[in-house]
Amino acid sequence: MTGSTSVSITPGQAATLLPSALAEPRPRPPGPLAATAAFGWRGLLKIRHVPEQLLDVIAIPVVFTLMFTYLFGGALTGSTHRYLQFILPGTLVMAVLLVSMYAGIGLSTDASKGISDRFRSMPIWRLAPVTGALLGDVVRYLLASGLVIALGVAIGFRPAGGPLGVLAGIGLLLLFALSLTWAWTALGLTLRSPQAVMTTGTVVLFPLTLASNVFVRPQTMPGWLRAFVTSNPVSHLVTAERGLMHGHPAAGQIALVIAASAALTAVFAPVTAWLYGRQR
Repeated sequence: MTGSTSVSITPGQAATLLPSALAEPRPRPPGPLAATAAFGWRGLLKIRHVPEQLLDVIAIPVVFTLMFTYLFGGALTGSTHRYLQFILPGTLVMAVLLVSMYAGIGLSTDASKGISDRFRSMPIWRLAPVTGALLGDVVRYLLASGLVIALGVAIGFRPAGGPLGVLAGIGLLLLFALSLTWAWTALGLTLRSPQAVMTTGTVVLFPLTLASNVFVRPQTMPGWLRAFVTSNPVSHLVTAERGLMHGHPAAGQIALVIAASAALTAVFAPVTAWLYGRQR
């Protein structure tokens, strides 16, 4: 029986045997921006491989815009065209806010499948999976916004503020939606399942969007309900959207939306970072 023989290899011999492995320097880890972009692209690839994820993003804007315009328009204002000018900024807000919880659902899904543990073992910026999920959600927001505006223009929406007013409105809405997404990411890292995140988000968002000035003016409501609606942040956002799109920007409402966005980010971004860092 032949015994095993250990052979020592000097560094010079190793360089001769494995020249490419020793000659090439180790790749540098990606920076925060590159890692965020990579995880944002991951979110888009998930949509490409599972296009059913876009069902809500496409169906909600189309259904809301058509249904509410033609269901309530004649009864409330006597003209669907006149009501469309009033309601479309509101349905735009609803369509985007109702799809803002996807980042939280995605983080909860990754945690439940153990994928988050793999990400934490990689030499990348620790929060890149979170910020990348937010970056991927921007595409969803833009798609939902574009569908609402395109469909609205096709059926008669005519914003007096012109393209600049519409773009400004979409920009303000994206700012608020991204700040709200931090709340859903914190929720996604707290609850135990993606279904729980979706259910909780729906329970929170539907009362806030329905009990607002999206469909009717608060002046027609009972006093107790009017007090809630006028203090609802969604109402301030809808008012700011209407002002921008119709050419009479409400500086006070825009300032309130920006302040609310800053407050949401200041509270929930650190909470999300802390929750993601303490996961095991």
